[in-house]
Amino acid sequence: MITFYPGPSKVYPQVAEYAQEAVRSGVVSLNHRSAGFMDIVKETVRLLHEKLAIPAHYHIAFVSSATECWEIVAQSLTVTTSLHPYGGAFGRKWMEYAHRIKPMIMPGEADVLCVVQNETSNGTQVRMNTLAQFRREFSGLIAVDAVSSLGGLMFDWTLADVWFASVQKCLGLPAGLAVLVYSPNALKQAQIIDDRQYYNSLLFIHENIEKHQTPFTPNGLGIYLLMKVLQQVPPIAELDELIRTRAADWYRFVAEETPWKLLIENPEQRSDTVIAVQGSEAQIRAVKNAAQQGGITLGNGYGDWKSTTFRIANFPAIEDWEIDKLKSFLRTYRTDAEF
Repeated sequence: MITFYPGPSKVYPQVAEYAQEAVRSGVVSLNHRSAGFMDIVKETVRLLHEKLAIPAHYHIAFVSSATECWEIVAQSLTVTTSLHPYGGAFGRKWMEYAHRIKPMIMPGEADVLCVVQNETSNGTQVRMNTLAQFRREFSGLIAVDAVSSLGGLMFDWTLADVWFASVQKCLGLPAGLAVLVYSPNALKQAQIIDDRQYYNSLLFIHENIEKHQTPFTPNGLGIYLLMKVLQQVPPIAELDELIRTRAADWYRFVAEETPWKLLIENPEQRSDTVIAVQGSEAQIRAVKNAAQQGGITLGNGYGDWKSTTFRIANFPAIEDWEIDKLKSFLRTYRTDAEF
């Protein structure tokens, strides 16, 4: 089955071999305080800095998911409350989650601006020039959820203080691990707040990652697999060019060679990693079923667009021949429902 689901998504085919290697070599049984495991953590952090061009003065840690990062930002980095401009389901969920921890009273009191850089639910994105504007206009910390873009697109990391993503999208790995990137300013704010009452307090996480450790027993296999994938992938500049070229071609293809309509009309707002295509409920249901019968999994719609869109992941692990097969299917597919 070829999958274009936007998360969990296709993993790199080499991951199966890497997992077997981890079992054979005993990596999966390493104590997380052992020298062997600390070497894996150290090397994975080094590779993240190198391959994703993360500035040397930004810190990197590992947690369980992007949702946990929402919690860390609210507990460890938010003094009063956070501000959440959003344009989709995940941005709204982050706001609702954060405000259960630190309720919004007056918008002017917000000290953390929380932005979903790539909204997986509807295929929109916040580009770097918009983040730069936020940076100029907002005096507090900026936190960025980059779940469906980190590892596929180049970022100007200095435009935010916190970046995070789960690994099951552009990084081409199984779910169960997230990468948390945070600036010296974010660490200073955490030190001022001095939150130490939670198992995932950022200060506790930071104290451990400085020793190439994690606070508690982590997803050791996930960290090892991330290390191995980072060793094989090209630098982010090359992946960024690949993903943007493919995205432009996908948008052109859908608009010019199929009867389908793109959900996002404004090209400046369109995601480069998640393409959202709209239709009637009957059309969407029919095309997903037909694709499944042909060995292709299309992404379901999500949230307000659940029944009226399908989504196409444009992640690095997806290969050219798979894209060609989906294009061939969409080029020849016709539904009985009227377009």
